[in-house]
Amino acid sequence: MAAKLEIEGSTYDVGTGCRPDANGGREKREVRIDGESAKSQSDLGRLTAVQWLTPQMDGLFNEGAGGRRRFVDRIIYGLDGDHAGPVNAYDHALRSRNKLLREGVRDTDWLASVEDSMVRHGVAVAARRKEAVARLSAHCRVDDGPFPDAEIAMAGDLEGWLDEAPALEVEDRFREQLRENGARDGEQAGPGVGPHRSDLAVRHAGHGRPAAECSTGEQKGLLITLILGAARMQSEDRGFAPLLLLDEVAAHLDETRRAALFGRLGALNAQAWMTGTDAGMFEAWRGTAQFFDVSPGSITECG
Repeated sequence: MAAKLEIEGSTYDVGTGCRPDANGGREKREVRIDGESAKSQSDLGRLTAVQWLTPQMDGLFNEGAGGRRRFVDRIIYGLDGDHAGPVNAYDHALRSRNKLLREGVRDTDWLASVEDSMVRHGVAVAARRKEAVARLSAHCRVDDGPFPDAEIAMAGDLEGWLDEAPALEVEDRFREQLRENGARDGEQAGPGVGPHRSDLAVRHAGHGRPAAECSTGEQKGLLITLILGAARMQSEDRGFAPLLLLDEVAAHLDETRRAALFGRLGALNAQAWMTGTDAGMFEAWRGTAQFFDVSPGSITECG
């Protein structure tokens, strides 16, 4: 897959794909920028950012906390591609510690080293999520017309500790928790404290109910509020809006909400790709947006 990016007067040829491992292992994804192989996918993230909304995300507020943590991380990647480093490092250290505890710890120095990695990267991840969500909260309380304002915050032990003490003290407290609860954590397949236990708490600002208790229509509105808020925040930070991929976004919106959404996207000056099975849903943009008919094996621009 390849594309040409035009950003603030500069043009970049970018592409990504998978190539077989020379030793017969798993295929490896490769990113190229202007014909040169990038060191990592985060190099592409430094040029642009993408936010998306798909029908599969309609369950974001009703399913497990893992999806909400990934949602927050994706927003942070749009601001700082290097966020992937501490996230991946923490996950690796967490798996290593779980394995050591399951198999019976023989090398206590190695366990201490793994736990130290968990502590350093875990507190960094929690602090970044906490800061990003606090900033996003302001962009989700802007009177977006028919879309409900959202009250959001990261909820978890580390986040609570960071409210009370500086990061170094939180690291010491986290490290102490891991050392004291090693035996129990081995039996429970993981520690009860850490950024892997944190959650994104979302409330409807109008009536104060948690998002999980809101109606389907209210949840859809809250999702759109979060996506638009993230796009505004990224535009403010980086000077340009992210690419927006909105799949079937208009299908369950009435005419008033569709018009409001189109207006918000226009105000963002973002390139937005919206899909739907009924072209009539997008009539308000006829003559302004490009329309394409997608069928098996072909993409055709239509009026």
